Amino acid sequence: MSVAAQTKGARYVNYYGSKELARSFRTVRNNTIQTAEDIPTDQYGFAPAQGTKTVSQTLVHIALFPRLQLTIHAKEPRTSFEGFDFPAFVQQLTEEESKDRTKAQVIDLLTTEGEQWACFLEGVTQDFLAEPFGMPPGATPASKSRFEMLLSVKEHEMHHRSQLAVSQRLLGIVPHLTKLREAHIAELKADADVSS
Repeated sequence: MSVAAQTKGARYVNYYGSKELARSFRTVRNNTIQTAEDIPTDQYGFAPAQGTKTVSQTLVHIALFPRLQLTIHAKEPRTSFEGFDFPAFVQQLTEEESKDRTKAQVIDLLTTEGEQWACFLEGVTQDFLAEPFGMPPGATPASKSRFEMLLSVKEHEMHHRSQLAVSQRLLGIVPHLTKLREAHIAELKADADVSS
């Protein structure tokens, strides 16, 4: 990465740095926890289709996913994936996902793992966020900024939470964000009716 590209990246992340990363992640994680609370205990074994993860497995997958980024950026600080045993790491996460957990244990895992990740995000510097990180050989692009990699945790969670929203609909549950949006629209309509 050229110095100009690095400088441009550093200026960009000044608008969206560690505090913003942590704040927005906490918002997403709190919504995931609300989703987990809204799904009844007896539906945690529900899978929307054969071969897909159950509600419980999806929630645990979401909870544990930040461990990859914590490992490569903090616990075993790296500048690339070179030498990282990705298959072994995925196998370890898969084994964790398959463990039987109660609803309370799943929610506790979402809470504790989420807060650990958010605290890490709060402590990173602008220079750290702008650093390039090498992808595996043959990957496109060949490197990404740490900022992009850390942001991907939130993107990953939102992707899986949309899957949970489909499961909720199949179970006859209206997702809480939908309820909030509908209530807001009804309030705006009532206000408009009063003013006209």
